Amino acid sequence: MNLNPRTLAVIQQRLEEAQRNIQKTLEDAAAGISPEHEEGTAATDIPGGERVLEGVFDGQNMHGNDGEEYPVPPNYASKSKLVEGDIMKLTVGADGSFLYKQIGPVQRKRVVGTLVVDDQGNFGVKANDEVYSILLASVTFYKAEEGDEVTILLPEHGQAKWGAVDNVIHKH
Repeated sequence: MNLNPRTLAVIQQRLEEAQRNIQKTLEDAAAGISPEHEEGTAATDIPGGERVLEGVFDGQNMHGNDGEEYPVPPNYASKSKLVEGDIMKLTVGADGSFLYKQIGPVQRKRVVGTLVVDDQGNFGVKANDEVYSILLASVTFYKAEEGDEVTILLPEHGQAKWGAVDNVIHKH
C-alpha cells in the first residue's frame, strides 16, 4: 500500500492525539482522581459519586477550575464548533467517564481563509495574514483539502491560536 506524505502525516497526527488522550487517562488514574477530593477543590460532588468541574476551552483542552487540563474529544469540539474561551462543564462519572458540555459560549466572529498544511502535517486556516490551527477532526469531517476556502469561528475579542471550522467550500 502506497500512502502519500499527507496521508501519513494525518495518520501520525491521529496517533499522537490518541496517545495524548491515553496518557491523560493514565495520569488521572495514577493520580487517583476519584469522586473524593480535598476541601477547597473546585469540583462539586453530585449524588451517585459523580463530580462536576467547570473550565475554559483552549482550542484542544479544557482548563478546569481545579487547575488541571482535560483533553476534549476532538470530534465533540469539532461538531460543537467550540471556540477558544468557551466555558465548559465536565461531569466525571463514578465509573471514570467524562461528559463535556458547553455552557458559556464566547461571542464569535466569522473569518474566511484558505486551508493550509505545514511540513508536519498540521492543518490551519490562513486568514488576514495569520494562520489559525484547526482540529484534524474538522478537516476529516468536511473532507477538506489544502487550498479549500474555509470559514472559521474565532472569539470576537482578543487573540486566538485556534479556529473552529464552520463551513468549507471545496476548490474542485
